[in-house]
Amino acid sequence: MPEDRLDLQDHRDGTAPFGVAFVGCGYVADLYAATLPNHPSLRLTGVHDRDPARTAAFTAHHRVPGYRSLDALLADPAVDAVVNLTNPESHYEVTRAALLAGKHVYVEKPLATDLERARELVELATGRGLRLASAPCGLLGTAAQTAWRALREGRIGTPRLVYAELDDGPILRMPFHEWISPSGSPWPYLDEFETGCTVEHAGYWLTWLTAFFGPVRELTAFATLLAPNPHVPPGTPLAPDFSLAVLSFESGVTARLTTSIHAPKDYSLRVIGDDGLLTVADSWQYDSPVTVRRHPDGVPETVPPAEGPARPFRYPGTHDMDFARGVAELAVAAGGSRPTGLPLDHALHVLELTLAISGAGPGAVIRPTTTFAPVPPMPWAR
Repeated sequence: MPEDRLDLQDHRDGTAPFGVAFVGCGYVADLYAATLPNHPSLRLTGVHDRDPARTAAFTAHHRVPGYRSLDALLADPAVDAVVNLTNPESHYEVTRAALLAGKHVYVEKPLATDLERARELVELATGRGLRLASAPCGLLGTAAQTAWRALREGRIGTPRLVYAELDDGPILRMPFHEWISPSGSPWPYLDEFETGCTVEHAGYWLTWLTAFFGPVRELTAFATLLAPNPHVPPGTPLAPDFSLAVLSFESGVTARLTTSIHAPKDYSLRVIGDDGLLTVADSWQYDSPVTVRRHPDGVPETVPPAEGPARPFRYPGTHDMDFARGVAELAVAAGGSRPTGLPLDHALHVLELTLAISGAGPGAVIRPTTTFAPVPPMPWAR
């Protein structure tokens, strides 16, 4: 065991052979820690944060080991993969360092804040034979896989039009200063406002839509800062707090995606086909019901859920989101037992779309330069 790890006890018990280490012990790290027990194949070897006080608070609360430095973490042979939970501006540097150290990496969204840097990480991982994957992982949930299977089965005929909403509620009117994670980290509102709701949230639906309907051929987007933010220091560079995009898929489907932090909460999806309407109530509920209405005045029918992994799961709070599921999928991919449900070329395409929408300003027509091979559904949903 490396001397730079802060505990003196070896936590290895042989039951969870894939070792993961968290870099970053802020707000989101508690959500990963809360759902890690859902996946016995994963073993948390330890955590590190550049703020020693945050490392100490996290390790004390979760009773897990800590590393004195990032170098110590990366030098630990027990670490198979790094889970990069740092703030978005640090994603590239930490992920790059981990890949250079020979570690697989799962990184919180976004994969990087710049497309070219993301491409560099993809090339680095590919060249070294390492696995790299990015949140969000909601595509692996029962709701997404059920909706996808219903579309493949033709339950609403040929899909034509999609309305996807990601309105996170009137955040500026909420008591977000009081939002504290279980280990004592405040919600990182400055990072959230500087990164913006599009970069933070659009991927939740974009991963679904591109997996369902394939690459985007063209998009038209608009993004703006609708309202002044009295909660940040003067001069803080704020990202758009509203965006609207119309996506034209190579498959012929057209989708409208909206993100904001002003409208009432709405995480719904509607897919309109020749023979009906498919609805998912909430993309942040992994087991959200999927319904199909075949006639305009008909009663919605609940689609039988795809048979997912055994229940029950632990969830961290108001949304049934299994944050660690993507890490578990990375472990599967590293083992090479089947094609991954989170392909890297797909993640790069989603990132390009996300950055294009967020940076669209008063309006733009964008033709993406990336593409990806078909994404495989989970075996239990085929």
